Amino acid sequence: MLKTLAALGVTSTLLFSTAAVHAQQKWDMPTGYPTSNFHTANIQFFAKDVEKLTGGKLTLTVHDSGSLFKANEIKRAVQGGQAQIGEIIISGYSNENPIFGTDSIPFLATSYPEAQKLWQASRAVTEAHLAKQGIKLLYAVPWPPQGIFSAKPINSAADLKGAKWRAYNPNTSRIAQLVGAQAVTVQAAELTQALATGAVNTFMTSAATGYDSKVWEQVKYYYDVSAWLPKNLIIVSKKSFDALDKPSQDALLKAAAEAESRGWKISQEKNAWYIEQLVKNGIKVEGGSAQLKADLKKVGETMIADWTKQAGADGQAIVDAFRK
Repeated sequence: MLKTLAALGVTSTLLFSTAAVHAQQKWDMPTGYPTSNFHTANIQFFAKDVEKLTGGKLTLTVHDSGSLFKANEIKRAVQGGQAQIGEIIISGYSNENPIFGTDSIPFLATSYPEAQKLWQASRAVTEAHLAKQGIKLLYAVPWPPQGIFSAKPINSAADLKGAKWRAYNPNTSRIAQLVGAQAVTVQAAELTQALATGAVNTFMTSAATGYDSKVWEQVKYYYDVSAWLPKNLIIVSKKSFDALDKPSQDALLKAAAEAESRGWKISQEKNAWYIEQLVKNGIKVEGGSAQLKADLKKVGETMIADWTKQAGADGQAIVDAFRK
């Protein structure tokens, strides 16, 4: 009898624990960007929507500015279960799989409509590759178009030779190689310090990152060449997602769809504002000389061909669908 009662007690405890897990979950959500960044602001809206739509059954604690994990550590943290959900810049992992670098191929998709079309062409295969790593994609939001910041004027690719070029993914490292610059890997949260110490003096990024990092304190030129629009992805551990009850899963996906739609709109609206702020703070903004554009186009043609070869059939199918 005592053994039976004890067994019933254990069973009741397990049932209660399981119910409690389904009743409420608290997830840590690391991101590498500051509170002021539009991606972070969108994530805060997303977290509020998740809590509201799940009736408080799922809450997200957002850890910005790389405070919980550095930007380049977040994907591994989600895969390993150290964080249930997080934000990554997907092109930062193109050394794992060239498909992850689709959106940072120079001069393939150079506007928001083109970036949207490229994402539609590559989303399914991106999701499939992430799923193999135990990751579920929730939503994606692009950065504004990438331009070149420099401490010195740039009239052609020859002016980039020997420059200390900040790289944040394999493709930006490859650009440095093609133009003869010296690639230095620096995450967004570390850019201000890298500029202050002289570790980098030239880099390709968005006006948004330029504004966040107050680059006008070290550099004075921005060439708005619209090289590509890289995306940040919100990813969740498939194990954590599967542990949610069905209504909570549906609510999370609904909040994610709304965040993606909102994020694309905000990114485009904020791009013009960021450029205005650069000008107000003394940055000379130009579209780039005809020679610089021609030189960069050659770089793009080389990298598109290289990427398509590396990505194989999946890559060719993406490029073909995009160019239809």
